[in-house]
Amino acid sequence: MYSREHLDPNCPFKFGHRVLNVKKSAWHLFLHKFIGKMNKKKLEEILEYFLDYLLVERGLAKNTIIAYRYDLIKYINFLKENKIRSFNHTSKELINNYFAYLKRDGLEINSISRNLVAIKVFYRFMLVESFIKEDISSLIEFPRVSKRLPQILSLREINILLADSNFQGDLGQRDKAILELLYATGMRVSELINLRINDINVENQMLRCLGKGSKERIIPFGKEANQSLILYLRKVRGKLVKDPKEATLFLNNRGKKLSRQGVFYLIKQYAKKAGLNKKVTPHTLRHTLATHLLENGADLRSVQEMLGHSDISTTQIYTHVSRKWIKEEYYRAFPRT
Repeated sequence: MYSREHLDPNCPFKFGHRVLNVKKSAWHLFLHKFIGKMNKKKLEEILEYFLDYLLVERGLAKNTIIAYRYDLIKYINFLKENKIRSFNHTSKELINNYFAYLKRDGLEINSISRNLVAIKVFYRFMLVESFIKEDISSLIEFPRVSKRLPQILSLREINILLADSNFQGDLGQRDKAILELLYATGMRVSELINLRINDINVENQMLRCLGKGSKERIIPFGKEANQSLILYLRKVRGKLVKDPKEATLFLNNRGKKLSRQGVFYLIKQYAKKAGLNKKVTPHTLRHTLATHLLENGADLRSVQEMLGHSDISTTQIYTHVSRKWIKEEYYRAFPRT
């Protein structure tokens, strides 16, 4: 998902009190050649030009562009409900009403802030490309975003979740390898489903993955994950694969790459089977690994590198989780509390 990181000095838009240069590439020249006609386009058509810009000029990841599309389609639908047919007819009050609408609809502050990022980047694009005369989104401030501590699993809960008895049959062996690897490496689900066979080195218990921004990192993993992975490769993957040229590591029962939704679903099902009364997602395992590493004396910089965080402040939240966990365990176990 995108974040405020996309509003950075490399973005060719006005940002804060600075006006950033826009290079007139072939894409821009093509766009301006037909600018008169474009100004008459429907709201959705202007959005498509924006999404093309993010793909061609900014080179953003597919998932990031999907997130922009999802949030901005919601905004466009809101405009239509209010009889707005041009972005030039929007106002600061209207956008504020939109965020009030999102809040009434149950959206949390963090998600509202993400929607505002989308709108701000979109309006700056439209201003530069002369679709609008004024960027009214620049007048709107970001809401205060709450920094909630991520939910984690205890070591006991992890052992229950990863118990051999929970995994039956060939797909069960595949699923055990997936859960073991997610917990052992802290990978994001998008990184896991894009792993290829050549990315894994079972002898040295290391893997290579591409994170956000196509940044490559090397991650170690432990004995349990390694054993589950070897069993999957030796006994299961050959039964799933349909195309001999298929290089993706984890496959579904049709021999294709697993989807993000598929991994979310299987983790949810195993958490339910294990009797865990928590919402468990791939990111829960990522949070859990980071917290367990820091609890056991891992260096903060090493955890940052392993998780692929660009900013160490993102990693530091796990130190707060660790302190909170120690306090809870103390009050749970100490007999005189």
